[in-house]
Amino acid sequence: MKKEATEKALAGAAFELTLEHGLDGFTVEDIVLQVGCSRRTFANYFTCKEEAVARGAISVQNTTELEELLTKMSDNASLLDVLYNLIKMQLTTELLGRLHQLVSLSQTYPVLEPHYLGAMHRMQTQAQDTLLDLSNGKYDEIYTYLLINALYGTILPLIDGRLKVLLPGQVITEDTKPDVLTFDQFLETTFNHLRAGFEHANHPHSS
Repeated sequence: MKKEATEKALAGAAFELTLEHGLDGFTVEDIVLQVGCSRRTFANYFTCKEEAVARGAISVQNTTELEELLTKMSDNASLLDVLYNLIKMQLTTELLGRLHQLVSLSQTYPVLEPHYLGAMHRMQTQAQDTLLDLSNGKYDEIYTYLLINALYGTILPLIDGRLKVLLPGQVITEDTKPDVLTFDQFLETTFNHLRAGFEHANHPHSS
């Protein structure tokens, strides 16, 4: 628990320092000074400050709440139902906002991009591990990976703005495209496609 707290503190400090000063406006020394640990401790968790910055964007997840939610779910819940609850819990308003900030930072500082993709992969892997644990042999592993990868394949274009979706906290303006979806509508549409099967996706307006 202490190691995880130290890692989160370092990552969070790196992310906040980037928002305040830009990626070039601080050093690893500034990060460890703010957290109150040594440079060696930093090196135990991260290879560079860019990796810490990207990890800081995803360090807000409340794993305790997630575990409580999943333990309360019915044994008869389908894997899709579990995944739906997992994603709603994982993709909080705060996390989506921080990921959106990270995308903007990556556009300004391209050196951050591989670390942003690494952070997204880390989130996906955590979700995969959780689903595999919960499925406990009840579902085909290929099916489990297919669901996760199909869902996370939509998360990247959601965060970077390629999908016309209003993230939580974003408001409709005069420039907002008329066919834009809210985040809840995006989730419902995505899971409707998953429940109906992929051939259904050829008819996006059918219900």
